[in-house]
Amino acid sequence: ALRARGLWSERREANLLDGGTPFYRCYACRDDGFVAVGALEPRFYAALIRGLGLTPDEAPQFDRENWPALQARFTALFATRDRDDWAAHFAGTEACVTPVLSLSEAPAHPHNQARGTFVSAGIDQPAPAPRFAAAAAPISADRPLLPLDQALADWTNENA
Repeated sequence: ALRARGLWSERREANLLDGGTPFYRCYACRDDGFVAVGALEPRFYAALIRGLGLTPDEAPQFDRENWPALQARFTALFATRDRDDWAAHFAGTEACVTPVLSLSEAPAHPHNQARGTFVSAGIDQPAPAPRFAAAAAPISADRPLLPLDQALADWTNENA
């Protein structure tokens, strides 16, 4: 829909949702960790700039010509602290700033634990989604990977 309305470019990092805006992208932190920023809506953006110590006059959200300068400013600000410092700083706010977690960190993160996002069956792995209570799928890291046609045939025979 955005492309049809002339609001989406084929060029990377030139669009609203692909890093083209300073308020919807990832930033490197002092410790080489990253935070993800997703403050699209004005109220979330207001919380973001407040948390960065900026004012709306210093950082107007939809001044597209100023986005490169604003991105440079955000880049410099996020580089002043460690990833987990920023995560703690923005915790409990509506700023939409979250740590970018490694594959080993993600299963232990409180958000993912509270939602059962990962299961452990010999190894940590994403839980099935969507989840239907009446059709709980067994999780096992011990079963070998099968070709798709064989896996579907086995599943069909088990559920016949």
